[in-house]
Amino acid sequence: MLDMVKKNIIRGKCVDISSEGKGVIKTVYGVVFVDSLLLGEEAEIEITYAGKGVSYGVIKRLITMSKDRIAPKCPISTACGGCCFQNATYEYELRYKKHKVEEAIKRIGHLEGIKVNDVLGMNNPEHYRNKIQVPFAKDHKKVIYGFYKSKTHKIIPLKQCNIEDEKAGHILEAIARLMEKYHIDPYNEDYRTGIIRHVLIRTSRSTNEVMVVLVSNVDTFPGRNNFVKELVKIRPEISTVIQNTNKRDTNVILGESDKVLFGRGFITDEILGLKFNISCRSFFQVNPIQVEILYKTALNFAKLSKNDTLLDAYAGVCTIGLLAAPHVKKVTSVELEKSAVINGINNARLNSINNIEIIEADCTEYINKELPKFDVVIMDPPRKGSTPEFLSAIKKIKPSRLVYISCDPATLARDLEILSDTFNIEEVQPVDMFSRSFHVETVVCLRLKEQ
Repeated sequence: MLDMVKKNIIRGKCVDISSEGKGVIKTVYGVVFVDSLLLGEEAEIEITYAGKGVSYGVIKRLITMSKDRIAPKCPISTACGGCCFQNATYEYELRYKKHKVEEAIKRIGHLEGIKVNDVLGMNNPEHYRNKIQVPFAKDHKKVIYGFYKSKTHKIIPLKQCNIEDEKAGHILEAIARLMEKYHIDPYNEDYRTGIIRHVLIRTSRSTNEVMVVLVSNVDTFPGRNNFVKELVKIRPEISTVIQNTNKRDTNVILGESDKVLFGRGFITDEILGLKFNISCRSFFQVNPIQVEILYKTALNFAKLSKNDTLLDAYAGVCTIGLLAAPHVKKVTSVELEKSAVINGINNARLNSINNIEIIEADCTEYINKELPKFDVVIMDPPRKGSTPEFLSAIKKIKPSRLVYISCDPATLARDLEILSDTFNIEEVQPVDMFSRSFHVETVVCLRLKEQ
């Protein structure tokens, strides 16, 4: 349904939800994607960008309202783009995420008859994130911080994010006021002046430790020691403070140099009884509640036994390999990122796990060079998915069980299509790791077809 109300304003009904959580209106001129429009809602839409076949818009006036619409708790949820489902019930969000996985498997993977389980959701989908990265800027003489407006580098000030650990908001406020006191200017992207670019905060659910990383444009700055001393006095929950130096003209947040200004330089967290030391660069799942559900699901799908050899591919800091190690004969974890490999080795020592081999290598190059035999493979590739060469090698070595953990249904579906001639897809289990966003994690259980 579509009516032109006036120039740049249309009236239409949402008939679908996009892979990025936007409402979809179909017109004779193409598709219009609309922020915060829920399935079935009718609205007047202001077109903010008109392209050939694809346009974008915002709600000008709701005409009919979904029963799943709620008032967002965050005042900038529609502006920052991080939480597209703040205005919807959690049940609606979980239904959408299941549908997203189903549609990807059908449309991208061209696979029919694959049942997708209901999404494993959270009891409380708020204040779950254990990591926050916040840009700082100056508004006249006042230091501000918050989140970038969607698709811009304009900071929208926000003192407390609804999905971040509540401790982070109090620490950020203390940092901003101390920056004003010590005349420490935020970084200015246009002129490449100033000192503090971002602040990264990591928290531990199991130990309550807190890491603060000051990402700066310089190696040192006046008043640094007094600044840190006063910060940890004001916020005694802080366990360690690190200065990371990033002098590059880049959107990448962390630079190459780290200096510990206070504490040990890392914090410790636990997953399923194992301890993990986490540095400022460590990859560690941001949802400490759901990560245990995610890894329990993966290990259950793997059906491990004491005689099994396991390949932990795209291993990161070897979390899944270390969790699996007590249940198998041997684990081989393969990871390209050097810092993650070092974290993995240290975490194996920390937990006295000796039956794991940690290899620094590209997974595709490693498996094609060695063609090793494994009983089980657990793979957790980045958002872009795996490679055809890696998947081809997996089909050659023929593990009896394969578990694929994915953070992107589209690349997961693409890879499942490649694997489907050799493996049966036995179970697909989405897990809500990123509540209030359009992202969803999925664990897939595959079993080797009878030869």
